[in-house]
Amino acid sequence: MEMYDAVILGAGIVGAACAYECAALGLRVAVVEPGVPANGASSAGMGHLVVMDDSPAQLALTHYSRDLWREMQNTLPAGVEFEECGTLWVAADDEEMQEVFAKRKAYAQRGIETEVLDEQALRQAEPNLREGLVGALCVPNDAVIYPPAAAGHFLALAQQMGAKLLYGKRAVEVGKGKVVLEDSTQLTAGFIVIATGTDVSLCPWVIVNRRKGHLAITDRYPGVLRHQLVELGYLKSAHSLAEDSVAFNLQPRKTGQVLIGSSRQYGDLSNQAEPEMLRRMLERAVEYMPMLAGLSVIRVWTGFRAATPDKLPLIGPTADSSVLLAMGFEGLGITNAVGAARLVLHHITKAEIALDPQPFLPSRVGAPEALYV
Repeated sequence: MEMYDAVILGAGIVGAACAYECAALGLRVAVVEPGVPANGASSAGMGHLVVMDDSPAQLALTHYSRDLWREMQNTLPAGVEFEECGTLWVAADDEEMQEVFAKRKAYAQRGIETEVLDEQALRQAEPNLREGLVGALCVPNDAVIYPPAAAGHFLALAQQMGAKLLYGKRAVEVGKGKVVLEDSTQLTAGFIVIATGTDVSLCPWVIVNRRKGHLAITDRYPGVLRHQLVELGYLKSAHSLAEDSVAFNLQPRKTGQVLIGSSRQYGDLSNQAEPEMLRRMLERAVEYMPMLAGLSVIRVWTGFRAATPDKLPLIGPTADSSVLLAMGFEGLGITNAVGAARLVLHHITKAEIALDPQPFLPSRVGAPEALYV
């Protein structure tokens, strides 16, 4: 029987970040990954490091996490493609412009730098946007990365510090400080961290919905796009818990490519791209930036977001104090990976953290008898 201080289940960007934080503290760490590391949501997402204000807790975690990314940017390898391009939250009309001012106020209360752009300033910032858009909120310290490379970086660092990667292994049983793998190998650990994305087979009491999304990427067109662009209507799309939706969401890549999103679907567990949803998503993008219609899309793919009912991740101990969760991040797993890893470390070591862990505890979902089996 192999013994560790912490066993991390899942080698996506969240699990890899948790492994890195634990190994950096000198803990004996094992990472169990049944497939290809970072091959789930970590490889399917946009890689937007963004402060979001859907709720005070979300704002606190995304702000904390984004700033951790900014602190480590000079240590990230070139392949991670960290670029502090900033986010423009684009307002299509006067009603959405009022949301710009509301967001600015919420961000200012937390000391987050922003700038309100009027119609002319928006045109200067992004000349390829259509005319008639009334303004935007610029969040200059938001950034983009290439998530699979970031996950690989954290995993490599953890291994350099002694972490063991159990590749091609699947955990089939967890609890009371023990992990059983499908080949009957048993691992013991002071703490077990379940960071398996949409796979809740090891914690079936957890309510996580799979929200399908489409992305498309163009050929290389340097200079077409300068910032991450998001329509303010994206917030309505992201908040909906039942209806399929699309929203304008563009990301510049260092390669000169343009990454086009976004869509959300419910109840469809197929990984195949759907022509109708893809058409709606691309038409929405062209509505905001007409010149996109002349660009060549070279690849389309889908992925699944793991969404909790209250849209906040589950980070912390379960009824079994040896088992912790780090899952349910919906579309913010890339941003929140590093903050989540610090929260996990807080629960393992009781180290101080400049973030209230209470809103993310798994026990918040309901009474213990309803949540745990």
